Amino acid sequence: GCAQKYIVKNYFYYYLFKFSAALGEEIFYITFLPFTYWNIDHSVSRRMIIIWSIVMYIGQVSKDILKWPRPLSPPVVKLEMRTDAEYGMPSTHAMAATAISFSFLTATTNQYKYPFELGLVAAFVFSMLVCLSRLYTGMHTVLDVIGGALISAVLLMLLYPAWDMIDHLLLTSPFCPLLSIVVPLVLCYNYPKLDYYSPTRGDTTTILGAGAGATVGFWLNNQYAAPAYTGENLQLGIPLITSKIVVVVLARFFVGIFVVLLTRQLMKSVVLGMLGYRYKFPIGDLEARRRLEVEVPYKFITYSSVGFSATVIVPLLHKLLGLM
Repeated sequence: GCAQKYIVKNYFYYYLFKFSAALGEEIFYITFLPFTYWNIDHSVSRRMIIIWSIVMYIGQVSKDILKWPRPLSPPVVKLEMRTDAEYGMPSTHAMAATAISFSFLTATTNQYKYPFELGLVAAFVFSMLVCLSRLYTGMHTVLDVIGGALISAVLLMLLYPAWDMIDHLLLTSPFCPLLSIVVPLVLCYNYPKLDYYSPTRGDTTTILGAGAGATVGFWLNNQYAAPAYTGENLQLGIPLITSKIVVVVLARFFVGIFVVLLTRQLMKSVVLGMLGYRYKFPIGDLEARRRLEVEVPYKFITYSSVGFSATVIVPLLHKLLGLM
């Protein structure tokens, strides 16, 4: 329900950790992951999205299986609206931050020339800020955060040896498009049931849908189009970052984000309208939108369209605009 009343005494920490908390939410995923695909390297983006999807699914399901409550308030002050709607253990913010930062480091360290120590520090600082933000905002205990980071680290170590094999199968297998859609849908429809509504199922469907759409896009690009970006324009070396490269990078990003956000808004309206007509409920009916037969197709179709648009439509538009 309602956020607690509180007085901010240290604005530096307040805005630092509020911003850090956003690094584990949709606004970050929908900007950083596509940015990597458009401007850095396809292979880096593919690996990050694979890891992100697997780690987040396991984290979300673990919450609803373990059913560990979030910190009691009081004594903590909760700075976010999602207070008792979700369980706490493990912290999926900590899992996502650890997975994204260290998978990015691992995927780029052998491809680009930059000091490994600098990358390691950046990954550690990024994940640490997100983890600390969950404590500051009162949303998780220390155990939740440590558990999330450790689970993510273990999954990274287990998946790393299979990265190249998984990536090869996703790009070349004729069954990839079908499995990329069917498997996530089955997982979403068979998500653990709770006695009350929790946004975890919807969030999980959003993540798996985006990953499914992106994976289909990866496969199509590999089958029918030449790689749009090879990373040659952005070698992560400061002397090579010229004003021209900066302009191109920013142009790709803003054009891409506009298309992605437009796709999300259009698909939300279209899919909700169709489901509302099918199940006889007004679009503004929040309770109806939380039903399994509505929430899963609504979230999955919308965000798979976003993933597909980011990996197929946006690169084509970049090519037409001469931004490659």
